[in-house]
Amino acid sequence: MALVGTKKMFEMAYKNGYAIGAFNVNNMEITQGIIEAVAEEKAPLILQVSRGAREYAKISYLLAIINVVVKENPDIPVVTHLDHGDTFETCKQFVDDGFTSVMVDASKLPFEENIAVTKKVVEYAHARDVVVEAELGRLGGIEEDVVGVDDVGKHLTNPEQAIEFVEKSGCDSLAVACGTSHGAYKFKTEPKLAFDVIQKIADKLPGFPLVMHGSSSVLKEFVDLINKYGGDMPNAMGVPEDSISKAVKMAICKVNIDTDLRLALTAKIRQVFAEKRSEFDPRKYLGPGREAIKDMVKHKLHVLGCAGKAAECM
Repeated sequence: MALVGTKKMFEMAYKNGYAIGAFNVNNMEITQGIIEAVAEEKAPLILQVSRGAREYAKISYLLAIINVVVKENPDIPVVTHLDHGDTFETCKQFVDDGFTSVMVDASKLPFEENIAVTKKVVEYAHARDVVVEAELGRLGGIEEDVVGVDDVGKHLTNPEQAIEFVEKSGCDSLAVACGTSHGAYKFKTEPKLAFDVIQKIADKLPGFPLVMHGSSSVLKEFVDLINKYGGDMPNAMGVPEDSISKAVKMAICKVNIDTDLRLALTAKIRQVFAEKRSEFDPRKYLGPGREAIKDMVKHKLHVLGCAGKAAECM
């Protein structure tokens, strides 16, 4: 059984200066592309399920796919994670369904209410050996049901509040607002991450794992393919990979990647449709899409530095 929590993963990631890739699960092909890459690169893995994924595929189907991943890859440590659980009831459901990690996102609430909601989830989850990620500060952009703020620079995580939040809530990791943004249209100009915020929090909470949301790079090769084959994404821009690599050398132990998965799949499907206009067999375009995801994820594992780290995270 390779189903684990994040405690050992984050301890090793923090100690050795890398981050775990947290990839969103929406269907079978996306999940297969992710796990094939992770298995070949011998990396630890976080598979996470968002609200949009639950509405699209139903949690029973997603759980079945994830359970196959765990069963067929006993040498790969896999965390099953709820992404952006917005209520105690949602987090409770996923704990009860057997997930090993949940994120409670009460960041829209006032500070004290965020602590209270997070603490309630922590108490329930910890009693059942499940770890909890929380969020403090607000990201920009839009992704599924998660709507961020217009000016990310005004909503960065306050390092002083981060100490109080972690101590009072008891959360196991903290998603911080450090200049990243959700979605494919994250920025109008190349972003500059607030490394000073990350460093200040790391100094005040030594050894405590931090998380970066909104961290897809919106890789140019996929945007170009989409635009070449009928798409219209002229202003898509993400987080530069060198910035991500710098952040994971600090205290960032988990990096969320979703948009890049969608772009890789969509770009390849568009290419197949354009080059083989009579194609109607889903296997003939979803298969190449799955392969594009696999190649992209393999690349990301090296950006994050977690390739080859599976054994030490078991």
